[in-house]
Amino acid sequence: MPFSATTLALALTVAFSTSTGTPPASQPVIPQPMPKVETIKERVEAYFADAPIMAAISSCESHFRQFDTDGSVYRGAINNKDVGVMQINEHYHLDEAKALGIDLYTLEGNLKFARHLYEREGTAPWSSSEYCWSQSAAAKSLALN
Repeated sequence: MPFSATTLALALTVAFSTSTGTPPASQPVIPQPMPKVETIKERVEAYFADAPIMAAISSCESHFRQFDTDGSVYRGAINNKDVGVMQINEHYHLDEAKALGIDLYTLEGNLKFARHLYEREGTAPWSSSEYCWSQSAAAKSLALN
């Protein structure tokens, strides 16, 4: 069945309009709110809102980095077995994390396992950076309580 000139013109209008991101004239443009882009620092602080010392630890351990500039998981400069925003050590914790179904290489998994460690051992797993986070307002607040 051959296309009429009107059908062809309509098809081209729709194709060109949608391919450039402009809706066809018959559809109203409805503004959409921009999604909130949450920084890793904001995510860590929100996740540990009930334990702000953990955000201080993250600041000292990784400077709130989960990923390196090339997109790979951030690894510790002193010990490359320390991974992610909370610098969870693969040698000591990878098998347990896997057994719990936690992926240390994702932001959520790294935070989840850090909470698991914190609830079980407090800040002890991060004692090597205590010189840094013990100076934080969160640590000083803990000392007052």
